[in-house]
Order: sequence, then structure tokens, then C-alpha cells
Amino acid sequence: MKIVLLDAMTLGDVDLSSFNLLGDFQAYATTQPQEVLDRIKNAHIVLTNKVVLNRDTLQQAKNLKLIAITATGTNIIDMDAAKELNIEVKNVAGYSTKSVAQHTLTMALMLLSQITYYDSYCKKGAWAQSKIFTHIAGGLNGIENKSWGIIGLGEIGREVARLASAFGAQVSYTSISGNAQNTIYKIKDLQTLLKESDIISIHSPLTPKTHNLITKNELALLKDKAILINSGRGGIVNENDLANELKKRVLYFGSDVLEIEPMTINHPFLNPEIQDKILLTPHIAWAYGESKSTLIKKVYENIKNFIQQA
Repeated sequence: MKIVLLDAMTLGDVDLSSFNLLGDFQAYATTQPQEVLDRIKNAHIVLTNKVVLNRDTLQQAKNLKLIAITATGTNIIDMDAAKELNIEVKNVAGYSTKSVAQHTLTMALMLLSQITYYDSYCKKGAWAQSKIFTHIAGGLNGIENKSWGIIGLGEIGREVARLASAFGAQVSYTSISGNAQNTIYKIKDLQTLLKESDIISIHSPLTPKTHNLITKNELALLKDKAILINSGRGGIVNENDLANELKKRVLYFGSDVLEIEPMTINHPFLNPEIQDKILLTPHIAWAYGESKSTLIKKVYENIKNFIQQA
């Protein structure tokens, strides 16, 4: 089997040597769109994290039998074309549940406390000039008794709900797909959840139903000083609408994902006017602790099982 990994750099510092046991393995650090076809045209198995495989490319990859996604989301693959061409697609679910949930809690805690402000206050020497032992200038809010609304109560959403409940939050959820049913937490429609929640975290996949799920109309429903966190996928929150809303009133937003990644140079979130209301990380929520090694093991198992069944 000829096996090609298109974007090894996206996996960070991980051991890929196990894939050599499965066939003729070639890893590329990154792959530009114009390079994709040349690199996969003779491959039997392709591994990709974020490199898009569209219908035209798949039709020309005559030997391709398996696409092993080194992530959970499948939106980078033309799934209809893959099915028509009898190309199997395997993703990895559940490898980063604890990781993403921890990252979500971290963002919520930082935005509630405004900890980055206090860190800056100390490091720039302002505390050293203070006449008293403390400096209280806003933030410093707790999770206890806050209303925490979850959009997407899948595996990650449930873990966030568990952690938020442990901090004393009152958790509710909404299901965009309509598939989530849970007797522990109260279910609400999206508009009610947005209106009533102090903290909202998004854990849905990007689908036609969730693309631009949160636009200016939905943002207008949020309470003043509400916190919105996107740990799902870029494109669920309309970024231009959100930047405009942040300029108008006090809301807080934390996100690990953007619709276009890496972040564009002139992105509206870089506006100096809104920096104290926003917390951004470069798509790292999945990469805590053992998540990366677990991901590689599960991708390896997906390929191994496919080869054994072929």
C-alpha cells in the first residue's frame, strides 16, 4: 500500500513511525492545493487533517481506496463523491473530549476573571507602584449559579456540562440536529438559550444547519456581559457580525476556531477596540495531554483494520 500524509505539521511533535509498518509511507509537512493531486494520484491511502479533497481531485486519484482523516470533522472531504467512487472515509472521534472540554473551561474562567488584564498589570510594573496590597478593576466573576448554555450536547458538550456543573453552573442545552436527548440537563430552543444564558459554549460540528448559526440576529439576544465560547468549528459564528456587536456593547467572546485558518491578516477580531473583550487561541483545544498520541493510535488502527479487511 502506498500511504501519503498531506499535512504532518498540523499534528505537532508526534511519532509517525508506526505508519511505516503498514506500507510505503510518505509524509509531507504541508500541502498546497495545487500540490494535492500530484501527491495522491498514485496513493492507495491518504491521511489528511485539513487539506481539502474535492470531487475533481478524488475522481483523478484512480488508486485511492481510503481517506484517513486525522481529526473528527469530515467537512474537508466531498463525502458524496467519495461514496460514489467507493472510497472509504474514516475519521477519529472521541480522542480529544477531555482536552477540548478543559480548554473551554479555561476560556470561560479567564473571561470571567479577566485574568489577562491582571497578569499584564503585574508584569508591566503597575503593582510595584501600588500604595496598597491589591488592585481590583473588574472581572473576578465566578461560575457558581451562572446559567451555562451548551449548543451541541455530544460527547464534548456532555463533558463540558459535567465540568460546569461541578463549578456550580446551572446547565441547559440545545440540539441543532435534534438528535441529542438528555434527561439530566434542561433542553431549550436556541433563542431561549441565548437569551437566558450567562455563558454559552458551542460544541457542534460545521454542517449546513450550523453554518452562520450565530449572526447579528442571534447576537442581539445575548445578555449584556454574556460570554460566548466557540470550541466547535469556525463558520458557526459569523465573525464580522460578532466584531460589530463587540464594538457596540459589553460582551465577551472566546474562540479556538475561525472560519478561515490560519487567521487572515486583516481579520475583524484584530480591531484594537475589542481586544479586552476577546480571547483567541490558534486551534489548539484538541492537543492537550495525551490527545495527540491517542489520535495517531486511532488513525493507525483505522488504516490497519481497513488493510486487513481489504
